[in-house]
This record gives sequence, structure tokens and C-alpha cells, in this order.
Amino acid sequence: MTQDQFIRALLTAAQEAGITAAEAYYQSEETLTVRAFEGAVDDYAVSTSGGLSLRGLVGGRMGSAYTEALDEQAVDMLVRGVLESAALITDEDEQFIFPGSPSYARLDAVGERGSAEEQIDFALSLEKIGKTLDPHVKRMGSYTGMQSVRETVRIVNTYGLDVQHVQDVCIAIAMAIATRAERTMTGMEAAFARNLADLNAEKVARAAVEEAVFMLDAAPCASGTMPVILRNGAMADLLQTFSSVFSADAAQKGLSLLAGKEHSQIAAPCVTLVDDPLLPGGFASRPFDGEGVATYTKKVIENGVLTTLLHNLKTANKAGCASTGNASRASYAASVGVSPTNFFLQPGQADLDALHAHLQNGLVVTEVSGLHAGADAVSGDFSLLSSGYLVENGRKGRPVEQITVAGNFFQLLRDIEEVGCDLRFPMGSVGSPSVRVRSLSVAGT
Repeated sequence: MTQDQFIRALLTAAQEAGITAAEAYYQSEETLTVRAFEGAVDDYAVSTSGGLSLRGLVGGRMGSAYTEALDEQAVDMLVRGVLESAALITDEDEQFIFPGSPSYARLDAVGERGSAEEQIDFALSLEKIGKTLDPHVKRMGSYTGMQSVRETVRIVNTYGLDVQHVQDVCIAIAMAIATRAERTMTGMEAAFARNLADLNAEKVARAAVEEAVFMLDAAPCASGTMPVILRNGAMADLLQTFSSVFSADAAQKGLSLLAGKEHSQIAAPCVTLVDDPLLPGGFASRPFDGEGVATYTKKVIENGVLTTLLHNLKTANKAGCASTGNASRASYAASVGVSPTNFFLQPGQADLDALHAHLQNGLVVTEVSGLHAGADAVSGDFSLLSSGYLVENGRKGRPVEQITVAGNFFQLLRDIEEVGCDLRFPMGSVGSPSVRVRSLSVAGT
């Protein structure tokens, strides 16, 4: 049974069983992973995963079921699963199967991932280059290599909606290990592109090596409250950690302090936060969301003002507004939620050297860790193990490690004094330029 035949049979069976409206959601991933170590392929894996879920309205309640097998037995199983789960649902919120948008953006996200041999050659060259860039780096870590993914998502429903999106992503990862005497430090760098040919092995390896070698001289700095630059990668990590506060679902459940704050000033005037599902080359670019609603570019914060929260159909109905096209599904087996797409602070004009000069004396945070345990998305409070370097008289100074940086995300948005021009997406769909912040609390020596 082909995919088309299965979906047609499934939706027909759903209607015959009394399901008012039904939707089939198909998702698959083809993944190739290569890791290199000491000049040889250390890990090579090819995998294919995926499946299909059926959602359906029964008496106004949404039931769901999913399967990995697309055969005749699965048709009956899915329909029964929807009927049975709908009978157990106690959620009184109105649910929706979406008929379709008038039009969808044209978005080509298919790339050239290269052959398996070409991907192996890339991973080996990444590891080889990394070991030639600095005498302190004798070896690269076991994470060094690449991964390529092709994801396919298709939504078909009984209203006639039939949309599909295919996306290719190639990801390069370099882990450099620098050693001097008894001291060892690591540096990590990642990059992604649609096409294998657009990944630059030397650039990725060099960034990882330079970070590892620079941090060999790192030591804690003095404690205090001081002006801080959150470098692009660190700020992106913070933004990703707190991205749920911009979800209308979280706000309606009392899990976001931004509830009811639309059209209010919540950040500094230099802050504009963009959700762009149509970003060329974006990790999360797609013409429709997890419910089949057409996506569009929006400014969630504009010049410091919260213009909108992010909505799916259910949260939009509760709020009396239109969906923002941010319905999300972690997989075909997951329920519908709300998430950003390509989510980033709009870059400003200053490069990192200019931010150093404007900071004069303070701290640049390049990496934060412990985000799951050290950050509370509801209150906005965070206290994170960090590393980076000092800025002295406007110039880059000595490296710093084993410090804790603490603050509050909502206050941080208000305290941003300057946004840099170095927008970067470290490893996914959330990105940021470097930002200069009035002050944060630093615990060191």
C-alpha cells in the first residue's frame, strides 16, 4: 500500500466511523551520521524513522492515534484509537481541524547532501584540519564529524487540505582538545547548511581550535555586579531556554509572565525579536505549521514592545485572534503545541570589537551551561555556570572560567543597551547577535 493509498483509505474509514473531521500527519527522517577520530571513521550510522498520526473530532473532542506501519491493519487501529481517546478527553477547549489557508509561500528547502562517500570525506577532513591548526591541539574529540538529515512532513485532511514540505540539513561539528602541561580545555563549533558544499571544514575546525587554545589560560574573575556582553552563542542559548514564555499556550496556563502584556514595553527600545518561518536557509523554515496553517514572518517584540504571543488554532480561538502559524509537533506521535520557528533578535550595527569598546571594562560571556537546572522559565531567573573573557579598556583581555552568571531574563531584556551585528544560529533554529547588557551578577573568586 502506497502512502497516498493508505491516507485515502484512512480518511475514508474515519468518516465512515462517524469522525466529523479527520487529519493525517505524516513525518519521516532519513539521517546519516559520521564521526571521525584519529584519521578513521569512528562511527557511521544510517537510519530512517517516521510514521503517521490520525487526529479526529468526535462530538467536539479531539482523539488521536499513531502508527509506524502503513498497512490495512493500521487503518482500523488508528480509527479505533481516535474514537477511544476522544471518549477519554476531558479538555473543554474547542478543537480544530484546519481547512487550509488561501495560499502558501513557495519555499525550497531541498539541498544537495552529497553522497555517503563525500560526507565521510568531509568528516575526515574536518578532523585532519583541526589537528594541523595549532601545536596545542594534538587530537580532536569524538564528536567531530557531520550529520545530514532529510525531513518530510505532509498533512492531509477530510476538508481537502494536502500540503507537504521536504527539508535537507547538513550539520558539521568540531570538538577540539587543547593541552598544555597538565591543563586540558575543549572548544566546540557547529555549522549547518542545506548543501554539503556550503559547509566550510576549515572555518568550523578553526573556530573550535581557537576557542580551546584561548581557554588554556582561563581562571575565575572577581565576583561582583558588572556590565556584560553576552556573545551571540550564549545569548542564543538563553533565548532558546526562555522561548516558551512567548507561547500563548504557556501564558493561558499561567506559566508565562508575559500573559496580558501584548502592546506593552517589555524590553529596551533596541530590541526586536523576530519569528521568521520563511527565512532562506533557516533550520525551521517551512510554509505551513503543525496544523497546516500558512506561516508568515512576524516581529514578536518590535522596538521593545511585545506585539504578539505565538499561537496555534486553539490558543488563538481562546484569545479571540488568528493563529500566528506556530502550531508545532515534536514528532508525528506528539500532540500539537506552540513553538517559535526561526527565532532571533534582529541584529544591530556594532561588531564585537565595537561592543568591546563601548563596554570598556566588564565581562564577555561566551558559553553558559546548566540551562535545564539553572533557569526557571516561569520566573525568568537564571544562575548559570559560564565562561568567557574580560574586557579591559575596551579590548579583549584574559579568558575566564568557573564563574556563575545570574540574573532575570525579563530584566535582561530591559537592560540590553546595544545589539551587535553578528547574528548567529549556533545549532538550530534559535539565533542571536551579541548583546551588551547594563549589568549581571557574577560569582567568581
